[in-house]
Amino acid sequence: MSSALLALRNVSRSFDGVVAVAGLDFAVAPGEICGLIGPNGAGKSTTFNLIAGELAPSDGRLSFAGRDITGAPSHKVARLGIARMFQAVQLFDSMSVGENVLVGADRHHRLELCAGLFHLGGYRRAEREASERAERAMALLGLEDIADEPAASLPFGRQRLVAVARALAAEPRMLLLDEPAAGLSAAESEGLAAAVRRVRAGGVTVLLVEHNVEFVMGLCEHVVAMHGGRKIADGSPRAVRESPAVQEAYLGR
Repeated sequence: MSSALLALRNVSRSFDGVVAVAGLDFAVAPGEICGLIGPNGAGKSTTFNLIAGELAPSDGRLSFAGRDITGAPSHKVARLGIARMFQAVQLFDSMSVGENVLVGADRHHRLELCAGLFHLGGYRRAEREASERAERAMALLGLEDIADEPAASLPFGRQRLVAVARALAAEPRMLLLDEPAAGLSAAESEGLAAAVRRVRAGGVTVLLVEHNVEFVMGLCEHVVAMHGGRKIADGSPRAVRESPAVQEAYLGR
């Protein structure tokens, strides 16, 4: 795990005595698209919350880019370069596409109150840099031509891309995608997969939780399968798909 961008070592989390994640070990290498799969209740969402700093582990260690992030709050994790897109899109319907994406750029680089009050040069520079980050994120996802359109007017699949762009506007090293293909048509899922590949080509490592096994197997080069809070398989999509434990626990074979 020494060369990993993200590493979990013997990570566990319990809630009132109920074990949600137990002794979880896996690593994500820089530049990977890694998928985390498992049936309902497998512990995927808890694992994501542990990585993002929404929860602290009961035991074990987490590291990112060589730094210990065990129990670090979400705002500190974000500053280190981890951005998250939640399953619920949660766009601002009253804003345009561009304004929604700009929120992500501004959120990552909060401005000093004094600079904001007096509109100093530092504020103007930060404002310009945030706009540039938002523009780069929209271009990466092919949204630049609809930047001025109301976000609420877009079909659901495009709204998901806007949510991804908003997370990318922070220019993270790692992007966490929570059920990104949920509710998408086959064509929309293909478009999303192509967008995620462009994100990775832009230098961002991607970790996603997803119930759509075919989407994961077609997109990811590294897959981790969970069941009952434990890791039951870890490797290439083919190796995980052919794992007897995965076939029994998740694929229904």
